[in-house]
Amino acid sequence: MASTTIEVRGLGKRYRLGEDFGRYLTLRESLTQRLQRRPPSSSRDLWALRDVQFDVEAGETVGLIGRNGAGKSTLLKILARITEPTEGVARMRGRVGALLEVGTGFHPELTGRENIYLNGSILGMSRREIAARFDAIVEFAGVERFLDTPLKRYSTGMELRLAFAVAAHVEPPVLVVDEVLAVGDAEFRERCMGRMSDLGREGRTVVFVSHDLGAIQVLCPRTIWIDKGRVEQDAPTPDVVRSYLASGIAGATHVEFEPMGEGDVELESVSITNPDGLPLEVVRRRDRFVVCVRFEARRAFPDLDIAIFLVTRDGARAFDEAWSDTSRVPAARAGPGRYEARLTLAPMLAPGEYQLGVWIGSSIAADENFVNREALAVRVWPEAGDKDDPERARIVQPDVEWAMRRLES
Repeated sequence: MASTTIEVRGLGKRYRLGEDFGRYLTLRESLTQRLQRRPPSSSRDLWALRDVQFDVEAGETVGLIGRNGAGKSTLLKILARITEPTEGVARMRGRVGALLEVGTGFHPELTGRENIYLNGSILGMSRREIAARFDAIVEFAGVERFLDTPLKRYSTGMELRLAFAVAAHVEPPVLVVDEVLAVGDAEFRERCMGRMSDLGREGRTVVFVSHDLGAIQVLCPRTIWIDKGRVEQDAPTPDVVRSYLASGIAGATHVEFEPMGEGDVELESVSITNPDGLPLEVVRRRDRFVVCVRFEARRAFPDLDIAIFLVTRDGARAFDEAWSDTSRVPAARAGPGRYEARLTLAPMLAPGEYQLGVWIGSSIAADENFVNREALAVRVWPEAGDKDDPERARIVQPDVEWAMRRLES
């Protein structure tokens, strides 16, 4: 009989807006606040999680999905014992390896070699265990040439590869991973997925957060959908993915994002218009439509790339197009400022429901990204006279012409 490795009961996490919301205090800051005995804040409370309950059995690989701000990362930080819940309990049986944010447990002034030992120690390995796995970690991360280079000289992608390599080779009973596949080239993503599959086959418990629904379906037989801090659905992955993608399909073709005030690139809005720039409330199968993305670049980039992708209700990537011609990317030569990218799509999508996502990153450093998020839900409606045939599942449905003639024998 399988044993329960993760037990979550009545879990809640509350933040007070205006009091370092979104930032996790250091021990010194927490003690200082207590000693100063600050009066209660008049700012309102925000519950990032509320009444979350679930169990994970030993050896399960469980996906965790939800929109940005739903509470997924907060939940993982509680499971990894990085932050404490406001209410409820989260019991973890066994050592936990966590890969949550790039650079967690690393020191920028130390070399890659020194950081492997530092991070491995933080994750609970002895120096002898780290030495035994050192070559495998370095090979997996692909940073052999930079082992004796200070970490501050690494790109974001190099740092992430090293962080994942260390966490994946600690071989903890429980591994929690947040968006590791969002940064990295295709080869690295394949290696990550392969390693997590191996951990699952070895009987280790994995909790995996990702916006890549295809990866979730490959790796995770079961998925938990978090919405507004609560568990919306906990079921087999195909069922959850279908419900999740269908949930936001309300015809909205414009979304604006709250400014975060941090990061090199910030996504401002995404909208769907007709070719003349007018809002398109309904997208039909034969419509030519435009995806308009507005963003702010806060510094000059040697290169900047933007990609737009569409995912079906079943998690299949129906469309993924990147603008990688650097001579035409305005942020690459004009420096900081607000920009608008427009992508025109020809009529090709079959009627159905899709999730539209945006990625913005560097093409020179192929493993560095600044924005990777779901933006809005898109529904493509059939044309009058289209046959509704659910047995013929398809992603594209271009206009075609048939012709048939009888050949003389």
